[in-house]
Amino acid sequence: MRNSVLVGAVAACAVAALAGAGGTSSVAALSGSDERIGPERPTLVGWARLPAETYAAGTEPSGSALGTEPVNGVKVPFAHQPIQGFSGIVKNEDGSFSAISDNGYGKKNNSADFLLRIHRIKPDFKRGLVRVLGGISLSDPKGLLHFPLTRADRKLTGADLDPESIVRAPDGTYWIGDEFGPYLLHFDRAGRLLQRPIPVPGVKSPNSPDLQPGEEPDIGDSKGLENLAISPDGRTLYPMLEGTVTGDTPQDLRIYEFDRRRATFTGRRWTYHMDAPKLSVADLTAIGPNRFLAIERDNLKGDAAALKKVYKVDLDDRDQDGRVDKTEAVDLLNIANPRELGTPGKTFEFPFFTIEAVTVLDDRTIGVLNDNNFPSDATRVPNRPDDDEFIAVRLTESLSRP
Repeated sequence: MRNSVLVGAVAACAVAALAGAGGTSSVAALSGSDERIGPERPTLVGWARLPAETYAAGTEPSGSALGTEPVNGVKVPFAHQPIQGFSGIVKNEDGSFSAISDNGYGKKNNSADFLLRIHRIKPDFKRGLVRVLGGISLSDPKGLLHFPLTRADRKLTGADLDPESIVRAPDGTYWIGDEFGPYLLHFDRAGRLLQRPIPVPGVKSPNSPDLQPGEEPDIGDSKGLENLAISPDGRTLYPMLEGTVTGDTPQDLRIYEFDRRRATFTGRRWTYHMDAPKLSVADLTAIGPNRFLAIERDNLKGDAAALKKVYKVDLDDRDQDGRVDKTEAVDLLNIANPRELGTPGKTFEFPFFTIEAVTVLDDRTIGVLNDNNFPSDATRVPNRPDDDEFIAVRLTESLSRP
C-alpha cells in the first residue's frame, strides 16, 4: 500500500453552542437537503476517511515492539509516527477538530515508542477525505507525574498513559481521561501537564502505578476513563468508566461529577445500565444540561457485530429507577444511505470493533469516528488495515428535544 506521509504535521441554543460557531457550512449543505432524507431512520449525509497508512511527517520511528513480520500487509516498524485511532474529539471554532489517539498499539509493553498527541483534523465530506492540519505532543516538563517515564525528555508515550477521552475547558486547556490509573489529566494548550494526575476515587486498574503490593485492582484492564464530557457552562466534568467496578451490579457503569474550578470530585455519582453483558460505553458528550450522547457497543466487528448504537442520555432519571434514562438516537449498523456514501448499498453500517468518538455537528446531525487500532484491525477489507472513518449522520429528531 502506498504511504501517505503528511506535508505538515436545555434548549436548541445549548446544542448550537456545543456545535460551535464556525465551519458549519459544509455540514449544513450536507444535512439541509431534507427532501432527500427519509424520516424513518437516521441518514448518512457525510463520509470521509483518513487512510490507514497516514504518518506525521518529520516524526521519529514507531512500532519497534510489533515485530518484523508485516501486519495486515503493512511493514513494521514504521519510519514515522502513525496518525491512528481516534478515541476522543473536540470541535474547534474554525470547523476543524482536535482528536486524540489512545496509547498506540494496545499495551504498555508495545507502545513505548508511540508518542501521545492531539491531532487537528478536518473532514472534507465533498472529497471524502480527512485532512490532518497539525498536532501537539503531550508532555510532563514539570515532573508532575509521580512514576518513572519512558523518555528522559518527558514526552509522554503509550507506555506511560492511555488517553481515551478529551474535552476543552473555556480557558482553552484540555482535560483528558486515562485508562491506566484511571486518572483525570489536565494539560495546557501546548499539551503540557498542568497538575498531578487526579485518580478516580476508590478505583484502580491492573495498570495503575498506585497499586500497592498485594492489592487487587477493582476494574478490568482497559476499562478506565474511556468517557469524559463537559457541561455546556464549562464548570463541570462528567468522567465515566468503560467497565463495571468490582462489587457493582454487572452491566452498570459509573458516571462521576467533577468540579473543574476546585479540581475535585464532588462525590455525586450516577449509574448507566448497558443493554447486555460484555458491552462497553465508548464516548460521552454533552448536548445540554444533564443530557449527553453515549456510544454503546459490543466488542465484535464486521459481520459479527450486533450492537453499535448512540443513545441520548438524561441524568435526571425521570422514570425513577435509579439509573440514567437513555433513548436510542441511531443504530450504527442500520443507517439509511440514499447517496451510497462510503460503501455501496442503501444501508450503511459502521461495524468496527472500536467506535470511540461522537460529536455534535448541528441540532440534527452528529459526527462519529472509529478507532482503527492500526495496523491490527481489518474490518472493511480482509488483510488490509482499516482507515479512520468520520461519518455525519442526520437524526430523525432534534437533539434539543428531551
